[in-house]
Amino acid sequence: MDASSLKAAPTATIHVKNAAGEPLYDGENPVQIVLHGPGTRPYATVEARQTARALKRLNDNEGKMTAPTAEERRAETAQDLAEITVGFNHLTYGDKTGNELFQAVYEDAELGYITAQVTKSVKDWGNFLPKSVAA
Repeated sequence: MDASSLKAAPTATIHVKNAAGEPLYDGENPVQIVLHGPGTRPYATVEARQTARALKRLNDNEGKMTAPTAEERRAETAQDLAEITVGFNHLTYGDKTGNELFQAVYEDAELGYITAQVTKSVKDWGNFLPKSVAA
């Protein structure tokens, strides 16, 4: 078997669910988020930034492990997820667009169930099956 035929797809589309776990629709259109996968450069960039943050926090606190505040963590998570988000389908947040839209949704604590879904989905390589397998 040629291993190159097993490469993960670079992006995946997830169908967003509400807080009760029911798929969301805008009329008849599914509410979706398109994400860069764990094998992509944007994902690698986010992982490197997360490592750099942890090291900086360690250095800033004289080698003591410290956790970010809830607000810092929410902002960092929103920034990271926005970076690996390709786009939203049928999901808006006021008049925001692009990266500003992504960050607004991910940073809103009352929409935390969306952030949790995206975080879980992007870590699951099964969501990025090769096109020949996924089809």
